[in-house]
Amino acid sequence: MALSSLSRSSSQPRQPNGSDGVLSMPSARAILLSSVGCMLVLSLLMVASASIPFALSRGMTELHFFYNQLLYMSIGLAVAAISYRVVSLKTLYKTETQFILLAITGALLFATLFSTPINGSKRWLSLGGFNFQVAELAKLVMIIFVSDFVVRRSFEVRNGWDGFLRIALVVGMITFLLLAQPDFGSFVVIIGMVFAIFYIAGAPYKQFIALGAVAVGGAVLMVATVQYRLVRVMSFLDPFDDVQDTDYQLARSLIAFGRGQFTGVGYGESVQKLSHLPEAHTDFLLAITGEELGFVGVTMILILEALIIGSAMRISYNALKRRQMRMSYTAFGIAVVFIAQTIINAAMNMGAIPTKGLTMPFFSYGGSSMLISLVMVAVLLKIYKESPEIEKSQCRYY
Repeated sequence: MALSSLSRSSSQPRQPNGSDGVLSMPSARAILLSSVGCMLVLSLLMVASASIPFALSRGMTELHFFYNQLLYMSIGLAVAAISYRVVSLKTLYKTETQFILLAITGALLFATLFSTPINGSKRWLSLGGFNFQVAELAKLVMIIFVSDFVVRRSFEVRNGWDGFLRIALVVGMITFLLLAQPDFGSFVVIIGMVFAIFYIAGAPYKQFIALGAVAVGGAVLMVATVQYRLVRVMSFLDPFDDVQDTDYQLARSLIAFGRGQFTGVGYGESVQKLSHLPEAHTDFLLAITGEELGFVGVTMILILEALIIGSAMRISYNALKRRQMRMSYTAFGIAVVFIAQTIINAAMNMGAIPTKGLTMPFFSYGGSSMLISLVMVAVLLKIYKESPEIEKSQCRYY
């Protein structure tokens, strides 16, 4: 009986590794959700640690910014859940829907030019006590618009300059309003995302060479003609030649990384957050993480960001295999935005590029960035869910 039982068990086909069971690779959805969840928890922990001295110095409660960040996350999760349940991808890719979104975004960007300046820039609209940065919305809207455009106008994109010239009208309008705020960081991210989507859509190489030269020339001109940008570039070249003035922020960030070494000085034990590194809970939160949690903590943050980006790329690739080009380019565009902001924020903190006001996705303190980043995750999850259910005859609409 034992032998017959053994024979029956051995005759049954075994599940190959990677198809089922404990050895299978987690789905893109599982990795995305778990990585975002871990990032949100780490964000709350580090914002709480980094913001306490800043809050107390301004007469606020110790955990003022912690509770604000928790509120931003709650609002972002609620809006993302509503978007996931209510918004139809087919409706989103309709031309009239996109032009409505572009018109709303353009109007809001124009309205910011008349808002109250914060730190010398007019980037925020006050909405019932909540400051909203419209540039974050512009990133998502431009991803959806460009993803649809390169499919709808695929012949023009791949042959000649018609595709670039058409899209330049819309991109030019949005980016002009961004530069008027001014918001050079968001401008760079959006332009980079547009170039990336056009590249994988098959645009000719000569267009990238010509437009790349124009973009570099324009960037050099904008830096050379605006005093504060020129100061940032000069400070980046030698971050310790004027530690008490122009190099103060970058030098303190590098000192924080130096103190942290491999395992950090311990959670809550940062010295740089004690009014040495200005507003350490915002753009330079990674530097405080490096000081308190060391190389290990920074590596953990960057690995989680890489997992989020990798999940978006997997979702994009799976949609591409099904010939759902709009959804594939949308997921790819979201991944590019996450890549750009992660690299720019990390490099800025580590002194590899001049300082720039861009947040680390899902990590830095900020309501607008957190809200739109979570909505982007909702879009990715929507693509992941609906992509396998779309019939082949309907793929051209997606």
